[in-house]
Amino acid sequence: MLLIPAIDLKDGRCVRLRQGDMQDATVFSEDPAAMARNWLEQGARRLHLVDLNGAVTGKPRNESAIRAILDEIAGRIPVQLGGGIRDLDTIERYLDGGLSYVIVGTAAVKNPGFLHDACSAFPGQVIVGLDAKDGRVATDGWSKVTKHDVVDLARKFEDYGVEAVIYTDIGRDGMLTGVNIEATVRLAQALRVPVIASGGVADINDVDKLCAVEDEGIEGAILGRALYEGRLDFAAAQTRADELNG
Repeated sequence: MLLIPAIDLKDGRCVRLRQGDMQDATVFSEDPAAMARNWLEQGARRLHLVDLNGAVTGKPRNESAIRAILDEIAGRIPVQLGGGIRDLDTIERYLDGGLSYVIVGTAAVKNPGFLHDACSAFPGQVIVGLDAKDGRVATDGWSKVTKHDVVDLARKFEDYGVEAVIYTDIGRDGMLTGVNIEATVRLAQALRVPVIASGGVADINDVDKLCAVEDEGIEGAILGRALYEGRLDFAAAQTRADELNG
């Protein structure tokens, strides 16, 4: 089980939101590059970045902070990024800058042809991010809930050639209420590509629960507020996951 620390970027700072609410942000660091170095030193094997401003506006807004992070750790561990990625030029620029994976979310739902083109142009480097509430996909920084069923849409995108699916239960993200294991497993069982769980990890018990269903196709989990509030020790959690799943 790959545990992936998240760095959510808003106005150049490292923050955490509650349920995606841009007005309910807690600032955890003024230096995202230093935060990235911290997770690397604690043994992280991948890092998850989100351009929160970009997710809302549809354009990259935190590129300077992202470049600083990549300068710090690119080439040492893979880095994945979502938020504001709406065209192939943006993807190419980020990948050329040292990013390992781009995460396409809203644009995949609104413009599936773009996701298809991205998977063709950058094979093995495109992850789709599906954020859902009650099984329905949400877009635009979670501000809009569509009629799309998350499993049906994920199957469609799998056929396009996505590398993995990040599944976020937006009702739980940042709330420390536990992972929606049932919904995550249901999605993983329906797909051939791996699923990365996101949203709600509160403590080591959630890590145990995720490890127990890893064989269903759940490759990893993104960790956020629990790390930043000291409820979960990253190094200890990754060691625990390695022990449980070899």
